[in-house]
Amino acid sequence: MLTIEQILQNLHIEQLNPMQEAALDAGREQKDLILLSPTGSGKTLAYLLPLLEHLKEGIQGVQAVVLVPSRELALQTEQVFKSMGTSFRVMSCYGGRPTMDEHRTMNGIHPSVIIGTPGRMNDHLSKQNFDASTVHTLIIDEFDKCLEFGFHDEMSTVIAQLPALKKRILLSATDAEEIPEFTGLHRIIKLNFLTEDATLSDRIRLHVVHSPEKDKLETLARLLCMLGTQSSIVFCNHRESVERVSTYLTSRKIQNGMFHGGMEQADRERALYKFRNGSCNVFVSTDLAARGLDIPEIDNVIHYHLPLNEEGYIHRNGRTARWDAEGNSFLILHPEEVLPAYINESPDEFILDEGPLKPVRPLWVTLYIGKGKKDKINKVDIAGFLYKKGHLQRDEIGRIDVKDHYAYVAICQKKLKQTLNLIKGEKIKGLKTVIEETK
Repeated sequence: MLTIEQILQNLHIEQLNPMQEAALDAGREQKDLILLSPTGSGKTLAYLLPLLEHLKEGIQGVQAVVLVPSRELALQTEQVFKSMGTSFRVMSCYGGRPTMDEHRTMNGIHPSVIIGTPGRMNDHLSKQNFDASTVHTLIIDEFDKCLEFGFHDEMSTVIAQLPALKKRILLSATDAEEIPEFTGLHRIIKLNFLTEDATLSDRIRLHVVHSPEKDKLETLARLLCMLGTQSSIVFCNHRESVERVSTYLTSRKIQNGMFHGGMEQADRERALYKFRNGSCNVFVSTDLAARGLDIPEIDNVIHYHLPLNEEGYIHRNGRTARWDAEGNSFLILHPEEVLPAYINESPDEFILDEGPLKPVRPLWVTLYIGKGKKDKINKVDIAGFLYKKGHLQRDEIGRIDVKDHYAYVAICQKKLKQTLNLIKGEKIKGLKTVIEETK
């Protein structure tokens, strides 16, 4: 069994923060745990470390189930667990791909931990795709979201099919007014790291932008042009609005990514990756992106639509000013709108420049490479190929992400044409493959 120090070294983390230390100590107790802590404070590691201490090596069967509200959070949590470098197997389960493929993976790797969305986890349990009698630990991340109406029945059904639970850990950045009895919590330790100013951190500057028209599209476009290459998430309340806003921005030649629950998983992953690596500075989304996504260094949160409630406001703003960084929150108001009562701060008015504004191209662009891990291609291979064949310098190559059958790599925008010309027809590790700009 690895020590905590070895795990942190594998994760490239120097030390735990006070919240994580407290969660580790509380997790060792034979009691259920509720952990409340702001977005971006490291809650995933805060429950994975105590979970590891409850897992036993050499035991066949699933020992822990982690429920999360979105596919992206399931994938990210799986990656963090794998990066810890333990001997335990883990897999994620979510909608948007065949259940049978996941079942085959279960039979192949025999995971100790399964991370999944409530609907897909319920599907596997009802089909008895894994033995639920060995599951002793249940973790519900973003429990307030998971327990909202819509997930309620699925959550109840999932938990009812886990008869041998001994420990439950619930986590969120906002407290729930009431926790349903079906969670089975008893003998609870509650850790609350939500401070009074968690609604709006001192590191977030709040601005109001007045739109002269009820339709805010032109105001949003002007604001984004002024923000230039800064990274911005634009929040809308409905999927249709996300698509409408994204289409308009594209027509104005403002590069942007679109993200909502009705999109195909591959399209969501591509948009998210381009936003993460800086080849797309604007990310238009529903509140699906307000929690669970690991997107570092976001400069601005833009509320195109006002949040439906205070919890939504907290989670949206939690996308920026993570850890010790600073950020901005913009509220776009049309003439008939006023600030919600839950916003106690007095925002500064952000005055838009008059006259024509031109959109700014991102500093980076993403290349798609049609080979991946299954082809024995790794990050070092891709970087070396671009250094040697593409004549790129170290600071002209950004984030590289290698999947099973393909890879993405960010390169400097101004070197795109030159690089594509130089690598045309070249092979990576002797393999001929497609290399093109990701659209």
